[in-house]
Amino acid sequence: MKTYFISGIASDNRVFRYIELPQGFEAVLLDWIVPIENESLQQYSLRLSKQIDPSEPFILLGFSLGGILATEIANQLKPAATILIASVPVASQLPAHFSLAKKLKLHKLIPVSFLKMSASMTRLFTAESLANKKLMLDMMRKTDSAFIKWAINAVLDWKNEVIPDPCWHIHGTRDEVFPISLTRPTHVIQKAGHNLPMSRPSELNILLRQILEQKQ
Repeated sequence: MKTYFISGIASDNRVFRYIELPQGFEAVLLDWIVPIENESLQQYSLRLSKQIDPSEPFILLGFSLGGILATEIANQLKPAATILIASVPVASQLPAHFSLAKKLKLHKLIPVSFLKMSASMTRLFTAESLANKKLMLDMMRKTDSAFIKWAINAVLDWKNEVIPDPCWHIHGTRDEVFPISLTRPTHVIQKAGHNLPMSRPSELNILLRQILEQKQ
């Protein structure tokens, strides 16, 4: 069965380099498309989903922003299963400071270049390997600033409250982007931060195997 992967806001498909699917599942990496000005996440997900063949059963797997988009696509195309990694399925589970940023329009005042620099500095102090840090920094550097600006604005305007069925949600207890206290994951990885696909791939692969083998 084809499993469509969607990466996060400041990453690309290299973030899934350590993910291994069980036999019988084919990984298909979706490529980002250029957003249209003022396009909502729902509208963007509809265009992104044109890369998916809905004529046969399929799985959606999304990391971070990719999980949010996977949720929107799932509510339209009804996959065999939706798997969220370090993400949230509904807007009410976003952190409160997201709403504050929207209200104060901070996302419009702070340059994307500053956000990239801040995220890069934070990455230097994570527990990940040097190779993974370099890769994440390279992905961040190569992500188009206009895309990041659109994505931040679109997430702050996100309104979905429908959880796809069936949906599995894997989350780390120390996720610094989407605190676990605000969401209700089906599977938890202890002491794990946000970047699960690269920082805890072994545990993630075990959980993915358990989930996907139910769909065979």
